Amino acid sequence: MDLLAFDGRTGASGDMLLGALLAAGADPDALAPVEDALPVRYEARAVDRSGIAATAVDVVLTDGGDDAQDDGDTGRAHDHDDHDHTHDHDDHDHTHGHGDASRTHTHDHTDHTHTHAEGAGPSRTYEEVVDLVESMGLPAGVEADALAVFELLGEAEAAVHGTDLAGTHFHEVGADDALADVVGTCLLLDDLGPDRVVTTPVAVGGGEVEMSHGAYPVPAPAVVELLERADWTTRGGPVETELLTPTGAALLAHLAEGVGTLPPMRVRASGYGAGSKPLPGRPNVLRVLAGDGAGRLRREDVTVLETNLDDASPEVLGDLQASLAEVGARDVSVLPATMKKARPGHLVKVVARPEDAERVARRLAVETGTLGVREHGAGHRWVAERRFETVRIDVADASGTTGTDAGPGAATDAGSGTREVTVKIASDAAGEVFDVSAEYDDAAAVARGTALPVREVMRRAEAAFRDRRDGNGARDSTT
Repeated sequence: MDLLAFDGRTGASGDMLLGALLAAGADPDALAPVEDALPVRYEARAVDRSGIAATAVDVVLTDGGDDAQDDGDTGRAHDHDDHDHTHDHDDHDHTHGHGDASRTHTHDHTDHTHTHAEGAGPSRTYEEVVDLVESMGLPAGVEADALAVFELLGEAEAAVHGTDLAGTHFHEVGADDALADVVGTCLLLDDLGPDRVVTTPVAVGGGEVEMSHGAYPVPAPAVVELLERADWTTRGGPVETELLTPTGAALLAHLAEGVGTLPPMRVRASGYGAGSKPLPGRPNVLRVLAGDGAGRLRREDVTVLETNLDDASPEVLGDLQASLAEVGARDVSVLPATMKKARPGHLVKVVARPEDAERVARRLAVETGTLGVREHGAGHRWVAERRFETVRIDVADASGTTGTDAGPGAATDAGSGTREVTVKIASDAAGEVFDVSAEYDDAAAVARGTALPVREVMRRAEAAFRDRRDGNGARDSTT
């Protein structure tokens, strides 16, 4: 599956994301790094939410403790990650109400009792959270995602309280259960492995939440800060209670792009993550659909680096493409520019993945001697699927001559009248081809050993691919 879509019409929280991904087929064993690093385990169970079969996930302590909190399917009050919580904000160092480790929640569920990890564990600074995540031995992509989510949470908290990121002290979002929610969601998403994650508009709810300084309207201040950093849209309602938690908002802000409606897709799996608070007239669930996107390009995170050069030689500029590609550059452009005092110079623009940016910038500085490299910040680009195929072409010219020197491009060909050329095919996610181009090096090698010009070899190779595809009945939008 290459597309995963969340339907956030009743909001989102950390445990709802966990439940939805497990219900959609993620392997529970993927959560092992969290259970190995923290004194917690994940408990998933099937529940009913207004007639919808959903998966509820609890993070429970493995070693007990004075902060034991029995919990059940519904009615858990003050649960920051389950749509019903009370905020307790101090000026620069605050907690949300559920973070009080001394508070217990008891429900009459004789077949389901456990010690809930809500608010358990030490209160951590942002740096301590980063150190803990880095010590878990996570896959590189998972670690990067988890750290990015906590950075968003830290920036939101700092913005609300007028502090900086280094001075941010996490309470509930640095506790063991919140760490388990964030890292666990990133692990499950990595296990499913979609190329693209989207969400429809996410509901925030309505009404007010109680904080130490009084009542605040929904969404709460930290959630508002996270919404400013999200790519997706939000909407109020549909009930008068808080539906979108900071953890849920931060996870979706980092992981998902916004769509107005569910995109075209072939659904392969689906799941519902359960919230605990009953909502009048509607199921309290987060739905996720997983499958194959139709007719879409692949989204790839990139960042843009650039620098101005006024004394680079043509030889240095000519070698930049290959040199920067060695350390991760995806594309390199060298443009003429006017520098200080009207001197001619060049603008070098480099597209790279965010994780490669520092390495590419250093190579750019070493190769050119530039004193500074600007970064435009992480964004994304839409990328076509690409593959390579080999076609065989007739290399006789108009007079029937094929040339006397077979050339390097014909070394493996059988017979003297045909040659093999590699072509690159670009397509969307549904497999519809919209561009075919012959590889220049192959075409040039064939041309050197025949009486054909390079552009004619390329034309014949591209035509041969189209003829072969048309003969197989495949869709092809090229002309």
